[in-house]
Amino acid sequence: MTSAVTTRRYLSPADVAEQLGIDLRKVLLWIRTGELKAANLATIVNGKKPRWRIAQCDLDLFLLRRTASPTPTTPRRRRQPEGVTEYFR
Repeated sequence: MTSAVTTRRYLSPADVAEQLGIDLRKVLLWIRTGELKAANLATIVNGKKPRWRIAQCDLDLFLLRRTASPTPTTPRRRRQPEGVTEYFR
């Protein structure tokens, strides 16, 4: 019997920053605030130098959540004819 092993691709914050064309500090801010899911692979978990790794699927979900949605259209206001006073709306 063969088992299908799926390999997950993990990226460093520098790889993500390069892929998106942004500054590394922005990616680290997203990780720190919890917007971008990442795993710390450092030997000392609460140490001074974390080793963050981001799964490609987590990055894809993050980018999907941040995509711009179309702006809702607001109805245009009708222009009031001159000389007409409106008492109630």
